[in-house]
Amino acid sequence: MKEYELVREIQNSCPNNQMRDVFFEEIFCESPENYVRQLLQDRQGDMTVLPGSGGSVTIHAEVDGLRQKFVFTPI
Repeated sequence: MKEYELVREIQNSCPNNQMRDVFFEEIFCESPENYVRQLLQDRQGDMTVLPGSGGSVTIHAEVDGLRQKFVFTPI
């Protein structure tokens, strides 16, 4: 398993509120995409996976009208 620092941003869907919830954690997983699918409990929605430099992975997910961004950075 690989170790990642995960930054998870959840955008606020309320009008006139630009704040976001941001969470940081260190995780172990084989696949960031599978980790996000499990975290979102396999609910249907749009998911975009963007590989970055140095092994990082950014995933944008929109499930149940809620937009989230997950940034996995290898440790």
